[in-house]
Amino acid sequence: MPPPLAVPSPSSDFPPARQQRIAFAMLMLTLAMAALDQTILSTALPVMARELPGRWPLAWAFSSYLLAATVVITLYGRLADLLGTRRVLLWALGLFLLGSLACGASRSVAQLVLARAVQGAGGGGLMTLAMLSVASLFPLEQRPRFQSLLGAAYGIATLFGPLLGGTLVEHLTWHWAFWLNVPLALLAAGLLAMTLPAGRRHGAADARIDWPGGALLAGALVLLLLATQRGRLGLPAALGLGPLLAGGLALAALFLWRQQRAAHPLLPLSLFAPAAYRAASLMAMASGVALYAAVALLPPYLQDRLRLSPTGSAWHLLPLMAGVTFAAIGSGRLLRARRSPVTVARAACASMVLGFVLLAGALQWWPTQPLALSLGLLPLGIGLGLVFPVVTVVSQRSSPVQHLGIATAVPVMLRSLGGAGGVALLAALLVHMVEAEMATAMAAAAPAGLASPAVAQALTGAHGYGLRSVFLIAGLAVLGAGLCTRWLPVRLTPAADGAGRPAARPAA
Repeated sequence: MPPPLAVPSPSSDFPPARQQRIAFAMLMLTLAMAALDQTILSTALPVMARELPGRWPLAWAFSSYLLAATVVITLYGRLADLLGTRRVLLWALGLFLLGSLACGASRSVAQLVLARAVQGAGGGGLMTLAMLSVASLFPLEQRPRFQSLLGAAYGIATLFGPLLGGTLVEHLTWHWAFWLNVPLALLAAGLLAMTLPAGRRHGAADARIDWPGGALLAGALVLLLLATQRGRLGLPAALGLGPLLAGGLALAALFLWRQQRAAHPLLPLSLFAPAAYRAASLMAMASGVALYAAVALLPPYLQDRLRLSPTGSAWHLLPLMAGVTFAAIGSGRLLRARRSPVTVARAACASMVLGFVLLAGALQWWPTQPLALSLGLLPLGIGLGLVFPVVTVVSQRSSPVQHLGIATAVPVMLRSLGGAGGVALLAALLVHMVEAEMATAMAAAAPAGLASPAVAQALTGAHGYGLRSVFLIAGLAVLGAGLCTRWLPVRLTPAADGAGRPAARPAA
């Protein structure tokens, strides 16, 4: 049976309540900005494609942000351990602000892609460091509540991105999708500099950054993520799927070899010794697959098959947003009340599986009813909201204090990697099913001279059939991750504070 996790009583070694509230509000804002910029361009791309010259595929604007944000996550976690959270968070905010200004001022696709990479290099730090900074503001037993609010902010911002992007394009210009970040980032940076504690430096006095290891990890992640994005990036033939995967796996193996021998590893492999941390990492990957399967694959069906506008399709994701929001808050309350993380995680996985089953059922029996699809999104959002705080809390509390930053960063990286890789595989499967069904329809309809109507009917029908199969496969992936919940701790018990402070004695 897994050991219980530690939860102390409140300690007085934290800022006053008003300072806590201001700092936490700014943490939510920084996390929301980073999450918004992952999806905000989806509805703005057609306008940008008309206005921006250049030969580069505009899809690189998405992928450069994703690549940069994922690559730097572990580095930010390690730097926070060595230098303190506040300093590194302000660096990330400055980089994100610089990238946002450059994106808004871009006059070509090439400029936009490079600026998005700079913006992603800052945004990857915002996602990790916002969650890590909670340890500097609140006692350990209060953190589930605030981690859950951050999880809700992340989910809502990710889902509101397409809606906000469409609104800005319709009423202003696409430039404001980036310039909107500027006053918000300046506000967050100013208030966090005044209210956020510096954060303890947990590394040894002679600790160093493993730059060779960081380069190996960055190379592995870039190649693997390029493999998942290859279909829409127009890469040259030499960069085929096989070479990208082989190169990425080879660099990943070299990175692991390096971490076993480095004096100051970037990612201490001892983090994965506790079964609870391994289980939380797998659940982070599964949650990335579940979230991005719905966000990336359902809107095209609503727009292409049901002829909804981009903004209209975004509104049909509202039940997913509502589920994430309220369930994340509820999950934090359950964990704070010392409910079993195993129970909460299993409920999360069951709810996500139910959501995918309902989505598949809606595509089977009510394929032209967007409200039926929206209702299926509600349990999926509830499951995601329940699992976000569990992953963060378990990851932090099953790790030694000197590795708190990197322990928080790894699940964030795995969530992004799981979302990108999982959705790429699911999308490839969907395309294969649509193409196979269309080819069959063309062969059957051509002799009767009905090729065009038959092919159009087959295409829309295959889209629904393929999407139904894809959602069921995503549900199986979540179900597999649910089997790992047996390694999560069964309860939370009073003990030492994971942030390095002694737990206060409970009141008599």
